[in-house]
Formats: sequence, structure tokens, C-alpha cells
Amino acid sequence: MCATAVSGYPKTGIKVVIVGAGFGGLTAAIECTRKGHSVTVLEKAPKWEQLGDIISINPNAGKIISRWDRSKVNDRLDKICMNHSHFRIHQHTGEHVLDQPAVPRNTDRPMYNGHRADMHRVFYEYALDLGIPIILGARVVSYHEDPEKGEAWVVTEEGTEYRGNLVVGADGVRSRARSLVLGFDDKPQSSGYAVYRAWFDVAESGIDTDPLTKEFVEHGKDIHAGWLGPDVHLLVATCKGGKEISWVCTHRDEADIDESWSFPGKVDEVLNLIQGWDPRVRQIIAKTPKCVDWKLMHREPLPTWHTKGGHMCLLGDAAHPFLPTSIQGCSQAIEDGCALATTLALSHSDARIRASDKIPNALRLYQRLRYERVRTAQKKGETVRNMWHAVDWSKARENPDLIKIPRETWLVFHDCEKYIHRLWDSAVAELNGGPEIEHRRLCAGPDSDEHEYDHILMPPTPLYTPTEELEKRLA
Repeated sequence: MCATAVSGYPKTGIKVVIVGAGFGGLTAAIECTRKGHSVTVLEKAPKWEQLGDIISINPNAGKIISRWDRSKVNDRLDKICMNHSHFRIHQHTGEHVLDQPAVPRNTDRPMYNGHRADMHRVFYEYALDLGIPIILGARVVSYHEDPEKGEAWVVTEEGTEYRGNLVVGADGVRSRARSLVLGFDDKPQSSGYAVYRAWFDVAESGIDTDPLTKEFVEHGKDIHAGWLGPDVHLLVATCKGGKEISWVCTHRDEADIDESWSFPGKVDEVLNLIQGWDPRVRQIIAKTPKCVDWKLMHREPLPTWHTKGGHMCLLGDAAHPFLPTSIQGCSQAIEDGCALATTLALSHSDARIRASDKIPNALRLYQRLRYERVRTAQKKGETVRNMWHAVDWSKARENPDLIKIPRETWLVFHDCEKYIHRLWDSAVAELNGGPEIEHRRLCAGPDSDEHEYDHILMPPTPLYTPTEELEKRLA
């Protein structure tokens, strides 16, 4: 595939090795490349695979993507993702209670819901198009750093070394980097919940011809619907004009899992779980060819995302796993990738920061400006799940807002890159013993002051030709 040149950004000379080619790792690679860093991505999978089911990218992450090549990313995502007008919420027995309007289409802050593999392929091919080396089948077994030399490197099973100035562990919810980089062997614990998941073809399963189910796929439209029951909720969505359908069922499960978290599921078990439910949703489940049983595990928040030496760090699920009900796991990983690339660029060009501290300080400020926001967003997953699993229907009928999917402004309308630029001077000052940044400035809750800055036009990393003076300073 022919690479597209990325011009106008000054080269920083920073070499980044990213372990993991998921959404967070690929975003970090793309953003680092756009900001002048050199990147190599290592992925343990031996080949690109069509795995997963439905995933969401919210407007806060869509804002980042909107700055990429529209024809290679946004336009492609528009064609493969859901296009629904509302989220329809039912009581588990089938009573329709609420239609929550979908997030309005916005090219500046797009939102995408679709098949994980389809969307991941768009990111993957865009990274390749930018000329980013992605090495498949590279299973990393050890991480190393030498702060005095400003180097970090990894070693694979085959004994191959990949060296740079920074190593980023972006290897997902079952991260090996989490323990190898930071030395924390925090085994996951059961969250008390699990999900059954499935994605399949509408025509092949007969969903489009069955009188009970065809309403969900008629007229070439996509739908998004939910059924809420006692300690169980089930979501159904269609995609590509009603040609494909997915569902996710969240329920109590106290299983203690040692290794794999995902198992082949049994459709009969799901049907037993939803006895007495709306016949339409039961028929959708009955027509499902196969499903996955995925145990939702819990990890305590890490005290830090980077090493003391300051040349290795984590991002995405490796640093902060999210529950599916947060609808933010992928989006926060994308924010991480953008934030890390931005702090590296700003630290590199900041004359106040000495050369040996540029990468360590970038990692400290990456964590400082992300940590509180991510922790608050993580809690939203539990809040939504608990809200849907114990609905007081008499109150919900009087006030349907009680069961809506939360779309708080501080969370979904955040502009990560503008925010890092805006907070940079304050964060550097705090790092050097200055005033502590107020919580309201961290975009970590409803008290966020970000809306006060919406009117400010702050280009992310400006496209320009570096002056001779700047080239010398960067060198």
C-alpha cells in the first residue's frame, strides 16, 4: 500500500515502540506520526483477524479522528457503522417506555457504532497508509529501559530487540505490559457480572422473514434497542442498513476465572436467563447461530501508568480497563493515544524542560492530565449498569430520563488535544512546584470548566514549515 506523506510537522527525533495494535495503540501510532515522532508497532497476533462484535466511538474520540484524513477514515467509517435515529428502551416484558434520540450527526465530533473488526481495519489500514511499520506475530516477553541513555526497548520470544526512546504498553485488558513494565502482578478479580455477546447476518438467520423479528430490520434502517430486567439488561443493534445484527446481554455471574475470560456461549443458557421476556427479543436470541460468554473482570486502579525511569508507560485498557456499560473504553484509549503524542511533542519543544527530562516529563504530564478524568469515566460503567438492573418502573414511567444513557457534556464533548494545549503551562508549573491544578480544570466531572473555552479556536499541532531557528532548537 502506498504511504501518504505527512508534511508540515517538525520532526522530533523521538522513537516510540508501541506494543499492541488495538484502537489505543494504533491511535498513539497515528498521532505520534502526525506530530513528528518515529513509530514502530508490535502486535502479537500473527495476522490481522476479523474478531469481536459491537463497539462504540463517542464524540470525544470522534473529535480526534475528525482531524485525520477524512476520505481514508471518516468517510469509510460512515459507510460501515450504524445509522439509527434513537435508542428505544423497553421493560423486559416488552413494554416500550422511552425513545432517546441518537447523538446528532456532526462531522466535527462524529460518533460511530459498528463491528469492532470493521472499524479496527479502518484504523489499521490508515496507519499503514501513513507508513507506520506494524510487525505482526511479535510476542514481547521483556521490557527494558536505560534512563541515563534515554532509551527503552523490548525483546520478543524470538530474541529480537526493538529499541526507541519510549516503549508504550498498549496490549489491552489482559496486558502483560502491566506487570512487566510496572511490576504489578494484580490478578483480575470477578466483577460479579458477565455478558453474552453475538453478531451475525440477518438474512442467513431468518431475522428478516420471521413475523416476530422482521420489524427490527425492515426498510433498510438501523435500530438500537434495549430491554431492562431484574439484574439483567439486553441490547440489540443492527448495522449496514439492517443487514447485520448484534446483541449483548449483561447478567450476574460470580465465576472465578484464572486465565481466559472469554468462552463459547450457549444460546439455551441465554434463553433460560430471559424467561418471560418480550417474545420478540427471545426470538432474536433463538435465531442466533452462536454466541460468546465473556466474564467481566475487575482490576484496582494502578497508582501510576509509567516507570520511575520515565521511558516506559501504559495506555488504554492496559492502564485502565472499562466495563462495557461505560460505553467509553475504546474512546478513552483513543484519547490516551492523542494525549501521549501531544505531551511528547509539547515537552520536546518546551525550552523550559532540559533534554534529559523531556520524555519523562511528557509521561508525567500525560498521566497527570488523564488520570482523574479516566477514573471518573470508569465509574460510569457501574453507574449505568446499576441504574438499569434495579429500575423502579413506576418512577421511570413518570420520568423516563432516569433510564437514559448518560451523555454528560464534560465526558462526550471533550477536545483532548485542545485541552492538553490549554493546560500545558499550568501542568509544567505544577510539576516544578507551582500551584496545584484545580479539579474543575481537569475535565474529570460535571464541575469541568471546559465549556468556558469552547469558543477558543486553538489548532492542535499547527501545520507549518519550521523556521531555521526552530529546526536548530528541535535538533
